[in-house]
Amino acid sequence: MSETIPTETLRAVAEGTHHAPHDVLGIHPCTDGVVVRARRPLAVTVAAQFADGTSLPLTHRIDGVWEGFTAGEPRAYTVETTYRDGTAWVADDPYRHTPTLGELDLHLIGEGRHEELWRVLGAHVRTHDAVEGVAFSVWAPNARSVRVVGPFNDWDGRSHAMRSMGGSGVWELFVPALGEGTIYKYEIRTERGDWILKADPMAQAAETPPATASRVTRSHYVWNDAEWMARRAATDPSVRPMSIYELHLGSWQPGLSYRDAADPLIEHVLGLGFTHVEFMPLAEHPFGGSWGYQVSGYYAPTSRFGTPDDLRYLIDRLHGAGIGVIMDWVPGHFPKDAFALGRFDGRAVYEHADPRRGEHKDWGTYIFDYGRNEVRGFLVANALYWLEEFHVDGLRVDAVASMLYLDYSRQDGEWEPNVHGGRENLEAIAFLQEVNATAYKRNAGIAMIAEESTSYPGVTASTDSGGLGFGFKWNMGWMNDSLQYVSRDPLYRGHHHGEITFSFHYAFSEQYVLPISHDEVVHGKGTLLSRMPGDHATKLAGARAFLGYMWAHPGKQLLFMGQEFGQLSEWSEGRGLDWWMLDQPSHRQLQSFVGALNRTYRDQPALWERDRDGAAFSLLGAPAWNTNIVAFDRVDAQGRHVVSVTNFSGSVIANLPFILPRPGLWREVLNSDAAEFGGGGVGNFGSVTADDSGLTSVTVPSLGTIWLTQE
Repeated sequence: MSETIPTETLRAVAEGTHHAPHDVLGIHPCTDGVVVRARRPLAVTVAAQFADGTSLPLTHRIDGVWEGFTAGEPRAYTVETTYRDGTAWVADDPYRHTPTLGELDLHLIGEGRHEELWRVLGAHVRTHDAVEGVAFSVWAPNARSVRVVGPFNDWDGRSHAMRSMGGSGVWELFVPALGEGTIYKYEIRTERGDWILKADPMAQAAETPPATASRVTRSHYVWNDAEWMARRAATDPSVRPMSIYELHLGSWQPGLSYRDAADPLIEHVLGLGFTHVEFMPLAEHPFGGSWGYQVSGYYAPTSRFGTPDDLRYLIDRLHGAGIGVIMDWVPGHFPKDAFALGRFDGRAVYEHADPRRGEHKDWGTYIFDYGRNEVRGFLVANALYWLEEFHVDGLRVDAVASMLYLDYSRQDGEWEPNVHGGRENLEAIAFLQEVNATAYKRNAGIAMIAEESTSYPGVTASTDSGGLGFGFKWNMGWMNDSLQYVSRDPLYRGHHHGEITFSFHYAFSEQYVLPISHDEVVHGKGTLLSRMPGDHATKLAGARAFLGYMWAHPGKQLLFMGQEFGQLSEWSEGRGLDWWMLDQPSHRQLQSFVGALNRTYRDQPALWERDRDGAAFSLLGAPAWNTNIVAFDRVDAQGRHVVSVTNFSGSVIANLPFILPRPGLWREVLNSDAAEFGGGGVGNFGSVTADDSGLTSVTVPSLGTIWLTQE
């Protein structure tokens, strides 16, 4: 009744190199009953114990593989093993269990259409075949064999070889008795026969860097933001106020965990009146100096600040305080660290194999193969994972320009044209369209935001019309022009008026976010305040005037941490903000102005309701207008106006003839030169009156912005 198994097969199973160990080990029907095989090296005796109390002694075959035959049908059993020192061990056998992935899962993975990929790949605590354990599964299409290793097997994977799930490229193993907190990696045998050790690309938790292993986790968090999520689903963020406070969690207030940060962050953001926070990347990354932009664990919140449930707590608390959460997401590239995604099974798997498409030389990173189904599916599901498992309200997609163009940062001969001979990366474009369409389909009310620095058309146009389908695009042109303008001496700004007004010519071509981001306060650029010319008081006045102009300009706003109180030193991820500057009254007053700016902005629908409607905007002033003045009118859906006037010169302009959109009384609802904000108190005594033609006169403080509204 013995079923013959070739010796070489048994040796491969014993060594943990066989691609289908379940075909040999476990319990299988044979001619006169069933055969049970188990791998138990160094054992003295091995026996299968069945639920009915019967026992089947196994006989040693070769290299620690044991075998026994009995009558009956395949059924559940445990394996009892004794060793030379007299110890005995009873354990369930991984190889008696059925696969934890179904055929539909494998089909969808192969098609790149498994929108909840995180539920099937990776490591999951499960009850499978009525047994508690951890189901491991990983995509490694070029591997000859894959093993799970960790402290549970002394990092010797021979006893936990995974089975190949055929042409899908997926490998699977259910390991009984393991649970939450298990540390593990995959040991992969390449086509060349080398063994390499890799973290799980789908791991939902990881060790704290510099350690690099993956960690089994599952969520126990109970959300309390149902009201927020329902309200969000019924809201279009493009017609709502949006002012974003961008921060790097590790250096905002160093030493805070996700949970520790909740109270101080909420207090600070509420005091400033921002509607959203945007976290720089919180996915796991090996090098803190990358600021999170070189991701090694796309599905794992960085363990530097706590557990995944701790991050859920922080987001839940922010929602409870009425604050939206945007997270940076980095699908444009990934690092080459040996433990991570790069050359995952010995060959290019996640990255494009051709270095002309698969490497960023400037950044020393790999580029995803956007045309490969499984890679596209990995990334689309990852976006959904953050939106759905962590309730984030939007993703800011990093470095979109680098994805769109095959010649990005490349010289002639270093890139390969697309099938039409052009420079556009057609596969990346299709991926971006798919991720945006899928994210909006499944999560109403979110915001997908592109950091895109070129003139690529239709970034925020719908995918139905051939656009990329983003909700918003960072206005990098506005950022560069305006920061260049305000860094000039006010005496000469009039000769460069186009730098501060050119953005009005294209302000409605896309749905924009105006960013003063982390990239503008590093690498010798200074800070917003330090860019301003003049003495300290002049710098503060210039910053207030600029922010007043920025908040009135069409588009949403983003301000990086520290700029709200006028930090002078450049940001570094290695230290905290200069909070001590708030001991100086002038810096507290600047922060107070930002709070008043946000609150006034939120109270005025004209400043956010019709951000993409050019008919709701008009420049004010004749061609011979003072070239240091920027004035414009914005109007909401009910016909209510807000007029913004900014004087970028160093002199007060008093009694300036000015035509307002309507006659009557206009209130001065914001004045950046108000004494309470540290200014000189120059203004219009709270209001001006326009005659029947709209003519009035206004006083605009030097380096000042005023907003006028009508009841």
